[in-house]
Order: sequence, then C-alpha cells, then structure tokens
Amino acid sequence: MVELFTLTSAAVAAGGHGAVEHVDPTALGFDPTGWVALAMVAVLALMTWKKVPNAIGKALDSKIAGIREQLDEAKALREEAEALKAEYQAKADVAGEEAKAMVERAKKDAETIVAKAKQDAEALVERRGKMAEDKIAAEERAAIDELRATAARAATAAAASLIAARNDAENDKPLTDKAIAGL
Repeated sequence: MVELFTLTSAAVAAGGHGAVEHVDPTALGFDPTGWVALAMVAVLALMTWKKVPNAIGKALDSKIAGIREQLDEAKALREEAEALKAEYQAKADVAGEEAKAMVERAKKDAETIVAKAKQDAEALVERRGKMAEDKIAAEERAAIDELRATAARAATAAAASLIAARNDAENDKPLTDKAIAGL
C-alpha cells in the first residue's frame, strides 16, 4: 500500500492529473484470464477423469426411466379409471332404464288395480242391490203369506160363526143322520 501511495504521489509530482498506469499482474507467464482458463481445463479434466459426465448421464437416465414408469403407471391408472367410469355409467344407465320400466309397470298396475276396484265395486253394488231386491221380494211374499193366513183365519172364523149360527143341534141332526146312513 505504501508503494501505491508513493506511485500516486510520484505521478502527481510528475505533473499528471492523478492517472496511474495500470499494469496487469502475471504469474508464470499467465495473466488472470489464462489462470482461470487453466483452472477450468483442470476442473473439466478432473471431472472427465472421475467420470462425472457418465454419472450425471446415468442419474439423468435413471430419473428419466423413473418418470417414464410413473407416466406408464399414470396412463394405466387413467385407463382403469376410464374403464370403471364407463362400467358405472353403463350400470347407471341400466338402473335408470330399470327405474323407468318400474315406474311404467307401477302405473299399469295402478290402472289395473283401479279398474278391478271399479269392477268389484260395481259387482258389489249389483250384488247388494240384488240381495236387497231378493229381501224385499221375500218380505213381500212373507207379507202376502201372512195376509193369506190372516184372511184364511178370518174366513174360517167367519165360516165357523156362520155355520154355528145356522146350524144348531136341530139342524145338525138330519145332517148327522144322513152322514151316518151314508157310511
């Protein structure tokens, strides 16, 4: 540092405006750029001698192979997922069709049940009407029979009282004698 200061002072004293001439250092005949180039050649030679490029290539190849395996596995998983999706889509479509068919069957069954219920109700009304008519007819016959029986009893009682009134013991005697003679 002292030398630098002295060089600067000498340059100022010589009448310069503080400009110092720059001298590039050299060692063994190489300037700094040459030394950097020589160091790079040495590093590259050392890397080549230790087979670093081959190791890097192998590492990259193994990484590429791993990535390819992952891609193949992902492709297989995707195909499997698409197959499952298609299978479940088909099952969903079939289930939808079955549901529609079940709804249609249920509607038809409901219509059949309603029609049968109407028919059964009409038959029941008809049977009940017939039963009511039969019951009314039976009641009419019973009333007529009772009326005939009452009329017969009344006629018998009237005839008995007429016969009793007309036939007394004197009138009965010739009839009795006639009946006995006829036997």
